[in-house]
Amino acid sequence: SRGCRVTVVPATFSAEKVLALNPDGIFLSNGPGDPAAVTYAVSAVRELLGVKPVFGICLGHQILALALGGITYKLKFGHRGGNQPVQVAAHGGVQISSHNHGFAVATASLPHGVVQSHVNLNDNCCEGIDAPGYRAFSVQYHPESAPGPHDSDDLFDKFIELMNAS
Repeated sequence: SRGCRVTVVPATFSAEKVLALNPDGIFLSNGPGDPAAVTYAVSAVRELLGVKPVFGICLGHQILALALGGITYKLKFGHRGGNQPVQVAAHGGVQISSHNHGFAVATASLPHGVVQSHVNLNDNCCEGIDAPGYRAFSVQYHPESAPGPHDSDDLFDKFIELMNAS
């Protein structure tokens, strides 16, 4: 709806193959399972950091955090379903979000220059990170599912701004 052309590539694509496509930005999508097991994606994202803008959601959020040097952990009970309240650190507002994940990013593990941008109001879990030095950010939830229905539109606008500024 924002005029972007999307090229989908396999999770196993190397950073070199991604860059050969000359994308304006890199969107890390959702997926199942333990993010620590997806070492090939973490390695590729690490090589892409700072080269192109990066926006991750769900598993993509976790992969971005790992690529930046953070760690993830298994939740005792995963976050599932809609109507999950998430607070945006920048302005204190609350967004209603949709979740389907069993792992989370350990906020205390985030390196210098990477900040928690969103927090789950049910359990204080990290729901988003921002790494402005790398032009990268992510959220744990599914902004594309629009449970708000427009609460998360600003995330897509931010990604487009980062791509346009590149």
